[in-house]
Amino acid sequence: MPPTTKEAQRAELHKTIWRIANDLRGSVDGWDFKSYVLGMLFYRFISENLAAYLNAGERKAGHSDFDYAKLADDEAEFGRAETVAEKGFYILPSELFANVRTRAARDENLNETLERVFRNIEGSAVGADSEDDLKGLFDDLDVNSAKLGPTVAKRNEKLVKLLEAIGDLNLGSFEDHTIDAFGDAYEYLMTMYASSAGKSGGEFFTPQEVSELLARITVMGKTEVNKVYDPACGSGSLLLKFAKVLGRGNVRQGFFGQEINLTTYNLARINMFLHDVNYEQFDLAHGDTLTDPAHWDDEPFEAIVSNPPYSIKWDGDANPLLINDLRFAPAGVLAPKSKADLAFTMHILSWLAVNGTAAIVEFPGVLYRGGAERKIRKYLIDNNYVDTVIQLPPDLFFGTTIATCVIVLKKSKPDNATLFIDASAEFVRVGNKNKLTEENRGKILDAFSVRRDAEHFARVVPNAEIAENDYNIAVSSYVEQKDEREEIDIVALNAEIARIVGRQAELRTQIDAIVADLEGAS
Repeated sequence: MPPTTKEAQRAELHKTIWRIANDLRGSVDGWDFKSYVLGMLFYRFISENLAAYLNAGERKAGHSDFDYAKLADDEAEFGRAETVAEKGFYILPSELFANVRTRAARDENLNETLERVFRNIEGSAVGADSEDDLKGLFDDLDVNSAKLGPTVAKRNEKLVKLLEAIGDLNLGSFEDHTIDAFGDAYEYLMTMYASSAGKSGGEFFTPQEVSELLARITVMGKTEVNKVYDPACGSGSLLLKFAKVLGRGNVRQGFFGQEINLTTYNLARINMFLHDVNYEQFDLAHGDTLTDPAHWDDEPFEAIVSNPPYSIKWDGDANPLLINDLRFAPAGVLAPKSKADLAFTMHILSWLAVNGTAAIVEFPGVLYRGGAERKIRKYLIDNNYVDTVIQLPPDLFFGTTIATCVIVLKKSKPDNATLFIDASAEFVRVGNKNKLTEENRGKILDAFSVRRDAEHFARVVPNAEIAENDYNIAVSSYVEQKDEREEIDIVALNAEIARIVGRQAELRTQIDAIVADLEGAS
């Protein structure tokens, strides 16, 4: 029986994608092979996206049987400039995914064909506003790599199988508005690759349910925001949650982010396209946010979310320019060179709008460590910037089992206090990881919204009390955990012990009498 519900169909599609991805890679490491599967999915997407866009335009103009894929390349050139201005790229009919796929098995130079096609797609944006958004997007899809096979023939054989497999996936048609199927498939594949890659995968991907929690925290009470930002955006999944939570049109000025790893930066840009976020609606940059931030002209941001790398090294006070940097100077001290966590926090605070909210996943040590980190916490608490601290369960993230926390920052608060939420028990075990269910997220969001004390779960603490506690902001210092141990009545227990001891003495007397009788009889 084929799956009937939408969710069942989706689950079936996901299983199929993952099976195909594993079958195709053969002896290639899965983490290395992800670029081929994800890159080819992207190639199919932009081909179908463009063809659907051009077909819709021509059919609206009265050409009811127009089919861009069947046009000759020279006839297609007339629409190039206008289409690049609108979509950000152009693909000639002969270079569309479906047409390349049809010829692939007979093309002895398939690797060269694909290399040319990818070069032409990127080249179509040169000189246009979209140039930076397209540049280098296919760099990680190396069709001449020895990873695909020892000879050109073997590599092409693998590429044909890849084209066929990705082409066969039932992702619906653009005319049916099933565009989310591509983005959904991409997110699923990245989840699976991150899960199987261990630590290296965990660095670039935030689980979907955590992303949703952070996004909902930052837009609580709002139906739209001006723009959203992530200074360590990884694959972009955190940013894209706003499109689902609010609706793409309700992020008015778009999605902004920066990523230091080039391959991951490429994944993030592809992720934007696959979720049909047009090039004009996102601005992702490659580079080190702490020492070379790319969005000075775009801040402040109304919603900021981030899951920055935990306790990485940075220049710190070895770079004399940083202590005078407008982002870090207010605290009067820089985060330690061996632990950049609070450097990201200060950067985020600096670029946060007065009416905005930031939600940051943090390594637990930043909540209580001394030295420079205590001084930064003092600055944050004394200036009433910390809105909420949420203790998350352990083992939520790929690549680590630690129990992380979330620090929520605001520049405009209703009180001079900090809310602490202990969500350490809010999870279910799924496979080899813990997950925040919708119910778990709902409980956290409700506590965040009402901002009231709840026994063993939430507590609003005056900042003066935090100062008295030496600016320790660990949740366990303020929310008492429920004592799950069995309550014992000592008086009743002692009476029972006395009864047992008395009975034991009585039995011993009876046994001694029986033994004496037996000895007398013998």
